[in-house]
Formats: sequence, structure tokens, C-alpha cells
Amino acid sequence: MNPVSELAFFSQLVRLGSLAATARELNLTPPAVSKRLAQLEQRLGVRLLNRTTRSISLTAEGELYLDSAQRILREIEEMERQVSSSRALPKGLLRVNAPLGFGRTHVCPAISSFVRRYPEVDVQLHLSDRPINLPDDAIDVAIRFGDLPDSRLIARKIAANRRKLCAAPSYLATHGHPLTPKDLMQHNCIVLRQNDSAFGVWRLSRGKQSEAIKVRGNLSTNDGEVALNWALEGHGILMRAEWNLANHLSNGRLVEVLTDYETPPADIYAVYLERLNLSAKVSFFIEHLREFFSLNSDGFYASV
Repeated sequence: MNPVSELAFFSQLVRLGSLAATARELNLTPPAVSKRLAQLEQRLGVRLLNRTTRSISLTAEGELYLDSAQRILREIEEMERQVSSSRALPKGLLRVNAPLGFGRTHVCPAISSFVRRYPEVDVQLHLSDRPINLPDDAIDVAIRFGDLPDSRLIARKIAANRRKLCAAPSYLATHGHPLTPKDLMQHNCIVLRQNDSAFGVWRLSRGKQSEAIKVRGNLSTNDGEVALNWALEGHGILMRAEWNLANHLSNGRLVEVLTDYETPPADIYAVYLERLNLSAKVSFFIEHLREFFSLNSDGFYASV
């Protein structure tokens, strides 16, 4: 008898309440059921049930075994349900969180094509730049930049992305180009404060050398679009994600600086709870995002 069969047998025996009832249910003789129980107890080295001719009752060890058996059987049932459903078309409510700017520009059209493709999914999109807690905030999938440290979460990379330093030609004509990271300390830098990142600290590296520069400026905000507009108006140097800068760099309204240096990665991730790993609506949505970003990248982030 395999362990799962033993768990199911014992749970059924306790539920039915007698050896005779269990024998009828399993189409066995009462002595066969009694022998099967005895073999289980012998293997475990403990008595699980007190039995009389008319009834059975759990011992302390039996209560512990039953509680664990029922929990394991429920988990097996849920696992099989999820594996089976992962092959089915997605349906039901999907709650998505994304940063304000990226959500408006890229996640919104991706969701539009997703629900057209899978009309039985209802999507709620919540846009916010504040840190969220998936279980507490009732979110199924969060779109984020960079890895998350929470071990309860799964982060799947859906697109590559990097940050760039840039400024308007008018600003650079007046203040010059920074040649090293330390030169940034002499410039007016537009500081974007989002999530819990260190305020006003820009990290740059070249080869094995890495520097953390405390930048300053007379403008700061927690809104990426506001910071971008200030940079376009010539107020200073901005560090921003590539997806947000691509059009302005290509048309010359912004110019990249310190191109020999790398900034911390800002790859785009879909983040979700581990228990949703096999959910059809989550897995189909993430694959759709990867496909959508690959086909609509416009050259500013690469598919993975």
C-alpha cells in the first residue's frame, strides 16, 4: 500500500466510523479492513484507533495522524486541480497592479489585447507607484522593475530594461556634459523618489568599479512623468528607465550622458504569490505580456 492510499484509507475509516461500514464502502470483508489497519499501525509503531465490536475512537497519535492526513490529501487535491486547470482557458477575476507611467503606456494596451483574446477573464487594473503587499492589497499580479526580496513571491522576467542618464540639449549647452559620475555633484539633477530606494543616490559602474553619487537639485518628485517633463524643459539631468526615454532620445529632445557607465538593472518583472504559480489566468496573462512586449518593444526593451 502506498502512503497516499494509507492516508485516504485511514481518513475514510474515521469518517465512516466503523470497520464494517468501511468494509462495505470498499467492497471488502471486515477482517480485511482490520488487517489493513493493523498493518498501518505496525508500520508506524503506534496504535491509531481504539476499537470495540461496535465503534472506533482515535488515540492521541491517531488524532495527529488524521489531522496531517487530511491536510496532505487536501493539498494533493488542490495541486491536481491547479495542474488540470492550467491547461484550460483562463477565466475569472484577475487583479493587476502596475506603476503609473508604465501602466498607462504599456500595461493598459497589453490588457486590452489580453481580454480580447480571453473574454472570460475580468481584469481590474490598479495603477500606483507606492510599494504594495500582494496578499494584503488583494493583487494577483504586480508589474515591477527589478527583483523583489520577498521569498513568498515569484518574479518572472517579462522584458529587459535599463536606466539611462539624460538631459535636454539646452541644459547641456549651458552647463556642459558630465564626464565622470562625480561631475554629477556639480550639476542640477532631477531626483525621482519612488518606492523605498535611497533618495538622491545614483549608482553607476564601469567594469569592476562602482560609485554611489549623492546628487542634488532644486527639483524632485515622486511622479516619473513630472520628472521627465522637467528634463525636457531643460531643468537638469534625469535618470529614468529606457522605456520612458526612447522616443525623446530618438527625436533629439533628450541626449544621453555618461554612456560609458552602467546603471542598476531595471528589468521588468511580473510578480505574484507562489500559490498562484499554476493558476491559468496568471500564467496565461504573463505569457501574453511577454509576447506583447516582444512584438511592441519599439527597440527600447528586449524580449526574454
